[in-house]
Amino acid sequence: MTTPRYLVRTADVPSYQPANHHHTFNQRLIGPETVGAQQMEVLLGTLHKGGGALPHAHPGIEQACHLLDGTAHVQVGDEAFDMVPGDTCFFPADVMHVFTVTSDTPVKLLVIYSPPYGESPSKVIRPAVPGASA
Repeated sequence: MTTPRYLVRTADVPSYQPANHHHTFNQRLIGPETVGAQQMEVLLGTLHKGGGALPHAHPGIEQACHLLDGTAHVQVGDEAFDMVPGDTCFFPADVMHVFTVTSDTPVKLLVIYSPPYGESPSKVIRPAVPGASA
């Protein structure tokens, strides 16, 4: 029996460490390479204690995160809040955000991008570093 074309088994998807994150491992569940998706991307993120995303934004890309396990502190623009399992947050396109693990146990979360991010360096904005030349 063959695996259905639109079924993705997490165990079959390799993990990678995303740029601008620490103690973080993602698996791209839905994307061009798994099911041929062109307009959205779904990742499963596993973030360990002390892990998370450094300040950044995605030009023209909206992002949502649904927390499955663990706890986290989130900053979106000038708004900050804590997340527990079952919570979902939204990061508007072009808005700086930070995601920080606050639990001793790993955080597991689903991350949805639209349009797809694909870990492209051209699709991330980092805050300016004071004193750095352009």
